[in-house]
Amino acid sequence: MFGTPTRVPEECAELVPALRTGHAAILEALQAGGLAAPPYPQQLPAGNPQGTAAARAFAMQGVLKYHGLADWDWRTAYLPSISLNNDAAQTLTWVQFDPGLAADEVTIGGVPASGREYERVVRCLQFVREQARIGSAARVLTRNQLNSSAADGSAKGLGTSASGSAALAMAALAAAFGPQLGAHPRLLTCTARLLAGSGCRSAAGGLALWLSYPGIPHEDSYAVRLDQQAELRDVRLLTVPLPSRAGLHTEAAHKDAPRSSFFGAWLQSRTAEVLQCIAAAQRGDWQCLGEWAELDSMRLHGVTMSGSRTNKIFAWEPENITLFRMCNTLRSAGTPVYCSTDTGPTAVFITSAPHADTVVQAINSTLPGVTVVRGAIGDPANLGHALAARQQLQQ
Repeated sequence: MFGTPTRVPEECAELVPALRTGHAAILEALQAGGLAAPPYPQQLPAGNPQGTAAARAFAMQGVLKYHGLADWDWRTAYLPSISLNNDAAQTLTWVQFDPGLAADEVTIGGVPASGREYERVVRCLQFVREQARIGSAARVLTRNQLNSSAADGSAKGLGTSASGSAALAMAALAAAFGPQLGAHPRLLTCTARLLAGSGCRSAAGGLALWLSYPGIPHEDSYAVRLDQQAELRDVRLLTVPLPSRAGLHTEAAHKDAPRSSFFGAWLQSRTAEVLQCIAAAQRGDWQCLGEWAELDSMRLHGVTMSGSRTNKIFAWEPENITLFRMCNTLRSAGTPVYCSTDTGPTAVFITSAPHADTVVQAINSTLPGVTVVRGAIGDPANLGHALAARQQLQQ
């Protein structure tokens, strides 16, 4: 496995040399900024076939977004991406390997998982088993939590698939190898990518960059945190959970996006944008990051809805247009705020602590009755007490 390239889709093969060159430029910028990641461990010890661990991770909100998977098995992306961990929502996950268990048992939010949902969890577990050289099936208990009792749970685009992936990866690695390897930045973020690509950024925490391009080896497609000196401590994230009335599925959007005529231009502009965001993070320029998050929300939507000639995917709801216009009005009046959406209509407003109340008041005036969940920059995935986590998840 080590050093083996991932899949290069035929339709983008001619772009790969430029994307690989961009990857090298990004690595150089990370090195210059003191942000280089530790090497991927080339040799891992034999794992514990009866290990147990629990982990918690935060949801994320995209700044430079991504759509489309170059390799669906390894879940590598066509382009690098950046997101902010958002502590308004989180996932708690407990994993127990048990040699006496016939097959993996996965319970999500109190409901046994099945179908594609189950398959994606098992993919991550199987990778950990292979690395640990154990054959034990696993019990998995996991639950997403939005920090508001007012939300009805039907929101789409909260970024909890990312937090779920990060929490699962950390818990499974820690159960198999112990806490030190469970928290290894490169091993963890590469493993977290295997359920949901953006899970690697959730695992890294803060403002995180996920490195990827078609054909990238597994161990080189990892995430690194960019704000390592609390440069973004005053940033506030105000989440407006909104349901998708169209019944949106993220994986459908991943399949459609590369067929958009806009997709190639999106790929080719990314290296320069990543470099701008790395520089903005180092100088604490959250407004630059907010500008990119808002602009790329619109580009993501354009790519998403133009990938099919017949069944076009409209990820936004009417409320989104209203909220984006509200941001323009607020900025014209002197309030710095930016509206961001990922796959789905849920909106996250990026602003600073002194302006948070003004933005909340504007949201409530614009869309009376909507829930606004206040949050800040979320930490990396972290390990918790396994027994306490299990008891909490079984309640």
